[in-house]
Amino acid sequence: MSRIQELFRKKSRTILNVYCTAGYPHLHATAEVMKALQANGADLIELGMPYSDPLADGPVIQHSSSVALANGMTIAILFEQLRQCRNETTVPVVLMGYMNPVLQYGFERFCADAAAVGVDGLILPDLPEYEFETEYGAIIKKYGLDFIFLVTPETAEERVRKLDQLSSGFLYAVSSSSTTGSDKAGADVAAYLQRLQAMQLQNPVLVGFGIKDKQSFEAACAYASGAIIGTAYIHALGKGEPVEAATRQFLSGILS
Repeated sequence: MSRIQELFRKKSRTILNVYCTAGYPHLHATAEVMKALQANGADLIELGMPYSDPLADGPVIQHSSSVALANGMTIAILFEQLRQCRNETTVPVVLMGYMNPVLQYGFERFCADAAAVGVDGLILPDLPEYEFETEYGAIIKKYGLDFIFLVTPETAEERVRKLDQLSSGFLYAVSSSSTTGSDKAGADVAAYLQRLQAMQLQNPVLVGFGIKDKQSFEAACAYASGAIIGTAYIHALGKGEPVEAATRQFLSGILS
């Protein structure tokens, strides 16, 4: 059983997954951010690998990626940072990014190195289902990594079930078809999440995009195992306060 699967076995509801961009707000902040998230109640950490063309990300996360790249963040540096800090952080870690830099690094080398430094799963939104099935999925499985697919309100039921079947760890339910950080009418999202809940999928569902505060977190958790917060946390980190203080204040507002 993977560390992600173990988390959901022990805690089936109100899972809080927090996204942060590796190398933001400064190059060596990754370990500090991870320790602060773990200490203040995050159940799962989603580390964004900065990329120059992050199609699914809104302006706040795009900006954090630009800052991280300007800071000098690379996949190799991220793996070295994880190697040094992973003994102090026990929460599951998922890497989120795009195929171009992963392929440049070398896909199998990437999976091997990720597993070696304690990464638990991958989210690669632009990895097509067909290529996952025919080429990349076997490599991901070889190194014991979970892989998380994304579904949207427009994803047909048959495809949702297929992506659920291919996923392990959890299924990422995008709350709208817009970019991260955008708002969406609550009634529409609730109906969509109720539809997913009624399908009795094999994976737990975490809801992302537009989750920003206690109210939206609790609303998502009403119909799913938990939620993913990214843009709001990146915004909190960008205010210039010390990482620990900013993280404590932000998460206490979500979890208190």
